[in-house]
Amino acid sequence: MNERLRSALVQRGITIEELAELCSVDPKTVDRWLSGRVPHRRHRFVAAKQLQVDEVYLWPSDRQRPVHLEALRSEIIEVYPNRASVPRDTWISLLLGSMKQIDVLVFSGTFFAQTNPHIARMLQERAQAGVKVRLCFGDPHGEAVAVRGREEGIGDTLSAKIRASLTYYRSLVGAPSCEVRLHDTTLYNSLFRYDDQVLVNPHIWGQPASANPLLQLKRMAGTDWFDRYAESFDAVWNTARPWAPDRQEHHRRGQD
Repeated sequence: MNERLRSALVQRGITIEELAELCSVDPKTVDRWLSGRVPHRRHRFVAAKQLQVDEVYLWPSDRQRPVHLEALRSEIIEVYPNRASVPRDTWISLLLGSMKQIDVLVFSGTFFAQTNPHIARMLQERAQAGVKVRLCFGDPHGEAVAVRGREEGIGDTLSAKIRASLTYYRSLVGAPSCEVRLHDTTLYNSLFRYDDQVLVNPHIWGQPASANPLLQLKRMAGTDWFDRYAESFDAVWNTARPWAPDRQEHHRRGQD
């Protein structure tokens, strides 16, 4: 049902028969428009002009048209009340099942290594099998991390957590198909991508990421949630700097 067209008719006080006459079509044709059929271009132009609204408002293009709810539901594999409720087996099975790409975007991601002390070795093994591994952590000396620490009320603790987390991944620096970078951007979501699945952990102001909900999405034809999150990872990745621990992590303020 084209509710926008029906609403415009009511607001302008134009009947179906009157619009049909103005567009030189049968009233049954206008009924079909109201039922969802898209008119020919010349009829769209005339109807929009008579109703004094934008043509695109009445008949959005395919890109602008709302995605069917069932398609969105099929893209959502699972919803968790918080990140801590995701089973450990889910993280490991996704990692081991990846064949092309693993992307991680976090501030500290401490849990990622603490729940799996063999994470670096497993990532390196996936890379040796042809998987491209990209890990992106918050820059412990960046403004974004400082702001997030203040918002959570933990001060410099977040920066310290990042430095602790990075120690798990030293063996990946310089390893083929593995790269670790540091970003200094506002992080609205933590992202964990495994091929065509992504776990999205939204950030709620003032709360640690572990306490926030998590969506598990799968790339599906006709929807774009997965692609939008994948694009956002690439955008942050392209602004991040490579992590070179031996050269860069001795900050000018002294030892951490």
